[in-house]
Amino acid sequence: MLRSRRSGMELELLLWMMMMMLLLLLNFVGRAAAQSNQYSRAVDWLSRYGYLPPPDPLTSKLQTKEGIEQAIRVMQRFGGIQETGLIDSETLKLMSTPRCSLPDIVGGEEMRRRRRRKRYALSGLKWHKTDLTWSVHSYPSRSSVSPDQVKGLLAHALKAWSDAAPLNFRQLPGDGEAGGDIRVSFASLLHNDGYPFDGPGGTLAHAFFPGIDEVSGDTHFDDHETWSYGGGGSTTDLFTVAVHEFGHALGLSHSSSDPSIMRPYYQGPVGDVSQYKLDLDDKLAIQQLYGARDDTQPGGVNPDPPLFPSPLPPRPTTLPEPSFDERCQGGFDAVANIRGEVFFFRGAHFWRTKRDGSLLSLRPAVITNFWMGLPTGTNKVDAVYERKSDSKIIFFIGSQYWVFSDTKVMSGYPRPLSDWRMTTPSGAAPDRVDAAFVWAHNGKTYLFSGGQYWRFDESQKTGYPEPDPGYPRANDLWTGMPTHMDDVITWGEGNAYFFKDDFYWVLKDGGINQEYVSPKATGMDWLRCPGPPPTAAPQNPRKDCSCAFNRSSLSLRNDCLLLVAVMLIINGLISVNN
Repeated sequence: MLRSRRSGMELELLLWMMMMMLLLLLNFVGRAAAQSNQYSRAVDWLSRYGYLPPPDPLTSKLQTKEGIEQAIRVMQRFGGIQETGLIDSETLKLMSTPRCSLPDIVGGEEMRRRRRRKRYALSGLKWHKTDLTWSVHSYPSRSSVSPDQVKGLLAHALKAWSDAAPLNFRQLPGDGEAGGDIRVSFASLLHNDGYPFDGPGGTLAHAFFPGIDEVSGDTHFDDHETWSYGGGGSTTDLFTVAVHEFGHALGLSHSSSDPSIMRPYYQGPVGDVSQYKLDLDDKLAIQQLYGARDDTQPGGVNPDPPLFPSPLPPRPTTLPEPSFDERCQGGFDAVANIRGEVFFFRGAHFWRTKRDGSLLSLRPAVITNFWMGLPTGTNKVDAVYERKSDSKIIFFIGSQYWVFSDTKVMSGYPRPLSDWRMTTPSGAAPDRVDAAFVWAHNGKTYLFSGGQYWRFDESQKTGYPEPDPGYPRANDLWTGMPTHMDDVITWGEGNAYFFKDDFYWVLKDGGINQEYVSPKATGMDWLRCPGPPPTAAPQNPRKDCSCAFNRSSLSLRNDCLLLVAVMLIINGLISVNN
């Protein structure tokens, strides 16, 4: 009887060990697949920007390991980061930086062999005249600058080059109809030139080198970007990008020099455009093609570019910008799923991730520069969500709330939180909202505060919101979730994601009764951060403990070692039983 009970326990232990081995194997395969996907995307990036030749479909010639490592080293040297030959965090960070979509290495291996010692680069093409015409064929659809201001900023960008070289630029009348040597347009995604844009972030613009082709000199800006004068918040400075792209339209390739406006990566605004002068590297490059301008020579830009005030919106220099470490450590004030993107709010800033999991920008945006109508100096928001019934965006800050239509506040706000008629059984009303989200499982809105939550049906709105009967209820009904969360969102297939400190928990399939859910690292999975220390994850989120083992932080090597150890244990048990 005792031996039978012992055999049963050994069998149960064996089954448990086999289950653990399967989990480790799945984890190993998942991490290997993620690394393989990351590697493939990096190789695609290197091919797109000229560091690797594309695979030959006729000869089936593939990239070699040595060739890829050398391409990474060239890319790292060109970008001014440490040469490791590895796809490390700094390399991924640079690959994720918004940039021009033209390649950095033009002309393949032969061009590399003939590359000048100078750090600036010429395309080998130039205009065989110095009097050039330009026109604007379309304007940005999401911009804080008017069409006249767009033309003014473009004129100043051309003037930066004509100040250094004997070039004269004359604007042709008739938007959208005029031809000219340099034709400017704002387009999105596929736009009939063979070089599609990729939506917000990523590639910003491109231009075609001088020549006799129909597209020669054409300059295209991605209309999915939010263009501005000054580049405040999450917007992109039109002047800076225009100077760079007009350099291509005049015959310059990308430069590895720092400073240089011809570096391929977006560098932010320059301040007063009327005072802008090219850096020495760019000045020498354009003069190599066209010679130097004599101060006695007339011309430049016709008509004269208009005067511009200080950049609008102002550059966000009044608030300190969080560093890389601050993005990757600690919790967030609020997390929200808005228009299919996830916004992470901390302090006066926020980050955005797209549905494909890519971070829109490594640099945060200032909340008040993006959401027009929040109080000046706002340095914390409590909760944010997008209302399902009308796609309005609701902000909770302290005892008030704001309703936004896109990025502009609606008339009559802020309003007091008391509009929501939330009261506890004792009759007290909360003075703030801790978290808010719309649950895809039932379409209801949930607000959390002080360990309790209220449910609202906003599809039947006949005035201010009112909680469903039977609420509030205790947060611990969401079994396995942190009871005092930072925020909650619905994401992916409609699952609920609870965020607390450095971690998040996934509540699947519309259920609220999951006894234990393994926490995962927010920074690593959402914000392109390195993995947390192995002992950082909380074992019991309801007690906010932080001492348990976190499987998501294991390296592939550790996975292999654990897998081998489990197999040895199982083999030993089988031998004993036999």
